[in-house]
Amino acid sequence: MTAKIIDGKAFSAKVRAAVATDVETLKAKHGVTPGLAVVIVGKDPASEIYVRNKVKQTAEAGMNGWHYELPAETTEAELLAKVEALNADPAVNGILVQLPLPKHINESAIIAAIAPEKDVDGFHVINSGLLATGGRAMVPCTPLGCLLMLKDTLGDMTGMKALVVGRSNIVGKPMAQLLLDANCTVTIAHSRTRDLAAEVAQADIVVAAVGVPELIKGAWVKEGATVIDVGMNRIPKEDGKTKLVGDVEYAAAAERASAITPVPGGVGPMTIAMLLRNTVTATCRQNNIDPDAL
Repeated sequence: MTAKIIDGKAFSAKVRAAVATDVETLKAKHGVTPGLAVVIVGKDPASEIYVRNKVKQTAEAGMNGWHYELPAETTEAELLAKVEALNADPAVNGILVQLPLPKHINESAIIAAIAPEKDVDGFHVINSGLLATGGRAMVPCTPLGCLLMLKDTLGDMTGMKALVVGRSNIVGKPMAQLLLDANCTVTIAHSRTRDLAAEVAQADIVVAAVGVPELIKGAWVKEGATVIDVGMNRIPKEDGKTKLVGDVEYAAAAERASAITPVPGGVGPMTIAMLLRNTVTATCRQNNIDPDAL
């Protein structure tokens, strides 16, 4: 069996096009323009590239965008003040504070300070609680993107056995909740699971989000399973350069799976697309507009 490649670049382009159409509808019918504020503290190169892409794609979708670059020595109190100002600004519908933050700033305190209705990352404890209890939450971008790709590939997932490898608040736990909501039978595993191979072998769906290069061996994957690889790990090559690999042994897994995401080019492009979609959702909710009616 040769797996179908789930092309995150192509899928995310469709999502962004749909978002742009929704933005035009909001402008034309409701006189509302979604606005996203992105705050970055310090000079982390990877974060700077990621933020530039967010800012660029926000503009391409027709949204208002604000980009705040704060120096690394910014205090926690100063960052909290910036967040409070954005909370109070009615033109700002979504707020994203780029992580990681400098060590002298408490990330949990900053996330907690963001108004839950503007928390387009879906990290606030209120949104986490709403998601866990079936409420109207803002859903973290990466798991939401994974879910859309799974639905596009598999359709109805009712009764399927799904394995989430990873237990982070950002991906693993919300991913498991989304799969439960899709009527899957869900298991959460992690790097300390005693017999990870046996868990993988039973799964119709594997979502790998543990951050360990090629932890999941291709031979473990059940014939015909669908594999979503969230991992982004940079490892050295023989020529002294580096390459990106996922949490799954890709080539071997692709021989057994029915569908699989590549790394790079799979889940990664979906994250920003989901951020834009979440901003539209937040804008609709703040203006008492049904996002499904756009």
